[in-house]
Amino acid sequence: MSLAPNTLASPKSALVRTLQERGYLHQCTDLSGLDAAAASGVVPGYIGFDMTAPSLHVGSLIQIMLLRRLQQAGGKPIVLLGGGTTKVGDPSGKDSARKMLTDEDIARNMAAIRGVFEKFLTFGDGPTDAVMIDNDAWLSRYGYIEFLRTFGPHFTINRMLTFDSVKLRLEREQPLTFLEFNYMLMQAVDFLELFKRVGCRLQMGGSDQWGNIVNGVEITRRMAEAQVFGLTTPLLTTASGAKMGKTEAGAVWLNADMLSAYEYWQFWRNAEDADVGRFLRLFTDMPLDEIARYEGLQGAEINDAKKALANAATAMLHGAAAAAEAEAAARATFEQGGRADALPTVEAPRAEIEGLRVAAALTRAGLTESNGEAKRHIKAGAVRVNDAPISDENAALSGADIVDGAIKLSLGKKKHALLRAV
Repeated sequence: MSLAPNTLASPKSALVRTLQERGYLHQCTDLSGLDAAAASGVVPGYIGFDMTAPSLHVGSLIQIMLLRRLQQAGGKPIVLLGGGTTKVGDPSGKDSARKMLTDEDIARNMAAIRGVFEKFLTFGDGPTDAVMIDNDAWLSRYGYIEFLRTFGPHFTINRMLTFDSVKLRLEREQPLTFLEFNYMLMQAVDFLELFKRVGCRLQMGGSDQWGNIVNGVEITRRMAEAQVFGLTTPLLTTASGAKMGKTEAGAVWLNADMLSAYEYWQFWRNAEDADVGRFLRLFTDMPLDEIARYEGLQGAEINDAKKALANAATAMLHGAAAAAEAEAAARATFEQGGRADALPTVEAPRAEIEGLRVAAALTRAGLTESNGEAKRHIKAGAVRVNDAPISDENAALSGADIVDGAIKLSLGKKKHALLRAV
């Protein structure tokens, strides 16, 4: 498929104009055609999310925001839950096969993930209201021979071997199972089925999904004789090249029961200076002229932009009250040297806390991965208990350290937690 220009000088549609202005657009199969379609009517578009964990993480947020932009521009977002494709596993960007999940695992993950989309999209029965669909509804109903005979003639092994999801795995001499090799066929069929069922005309995803998206566009054009489109967002990394959504402490989850609003706020507050403007465009609804003003800040004033980013992003996911509470907790912790109940909290019996070594307490609170790592930080002078420095790697907590029912543990300037006695 020949690639159309990735930008338009004067977009007719609010959709393409927004995607260009805010930096979402990487590739599109026919940008002029999509622009014309979006300018003349409602374009239903989908993104698929596999159910590999009980929460999505912030690396998926750009895709959720892309659906939000589609709805804001008068399109219809389709959230495709991968109840069927999760049974196979997407090989894109992976050096090894994903862990096989049971039907029970997938159902449990799906139930936990569904709620996050309601924070960003309006669901309902209207022409631009979002809908949520599980691809297991059709993928699990196909018989093997039927699937092969219906869709197999539209794919060639020669072409499939050229897509990055396959080529990169083979170049690294890592095994690619026949099960995973089928994933791109299943994703292509998703687009065809969604076109037939709800009139979907646009598939979107990350840049690593380009090959899979192109397959879906082509098979829908051939078998349904429909004009449909594919679009990808850029690979999202931080200014220093790190993968978006990963930190030293692990994944930045979107579900509140896996990551507190305070920790989420801190993730955005700790953005690199060079990323703040880009993240404001991608992950908030802040007007572009206001973002430009923040981008013009210099020196220490850039912290105001980072707080604005953290507040806007946290309010969108957790609500304005949680964002305000997180900001107040951060101010008390960092600017006033105080304590805040909004800090990440781990509970333990008082009898276990008294006499617990500080190194073990840091690990228990999730600030370090192991007691050995904690001791190294203590030796380096990076650990504080109730804001008092700790230098003895064998130091232990006592009842006197429990203030207002909890002990504040700090690692460096940015990682804090409360160990609460129960």
